[in-house]
Amino acid sequence: MDKRIKLRVQGLTNSQIQSGAYALILAEEDGLRRIPIIVGTAEAQSIAIALEQITPPRPLTHDLFTVFSQAFNIELLEVYIYKFEDGVYYSELLFHNGEREVRLDSRTSDAIAIALRVSCPIFTTEEILQECGVVLEDSLFNEEKDEDLEEFIEDLEPEDLESEEQLYKWLRLLETDELQERMEEAIGDENYEHAKMYKDELQRRTETGEI
Repeated sequence: MDKRIKLRVQGLTNSQIQSGAYALILAEEDGLRRIPIIVGTAEAQSIAIALEQITPPRPLTHDLFTVFSQAFNIELLEVYIYKFEDGVYYSELLFHNGEREVRLDSRTSDAIAIALRVSCPIFTTEEILQECGVVLEDSLFNEEKDEDLEEFIEDLEPEDLESEEQLYKWLRLLETDELQERMEEAIGDENYEHAKMYKDELQRRTETGEI
């Protein structure tokens, strides 16, 4: 059996590979490697809602699935990303109903969205981490300001940025009031991916004593 590595959900970002998609970043719990998984807009929204513990006006499909399973005392024990083939991650859900365990295949994006709602662990194999894992450089999060961005910073939107590095720099250049206003507007528009992005930056500033 392959060595199992525990993962945590680090966050979501705009995909630099596929237009109109997002990259779900899974991080090795006790290491530096990260796995980027491309997900669609609907899946990204559902994951963002779970990460931020936001209650939408109407339950999403993953919310309904979670409530349904809990109503019948079916517990999700874990999510296991067990294979990567032709650019696709394959996952399975391990359920327990009090008497027996059942494994079901699932799209990885659906599996993560459900796992976040029930706080169950997520695992993958060492082989997948070796093949797909990347180590994010600290320079991606440095404090250096980009003069080109400073000139028109308030007119930019996340989708206008060409890279993750510019995105992180841009978020750090925004005033705190601007971040708060953008976050509230994004929540009102049900754009939870952007809302999470702004909230993460506000949280970072709070933790570092910047606000």
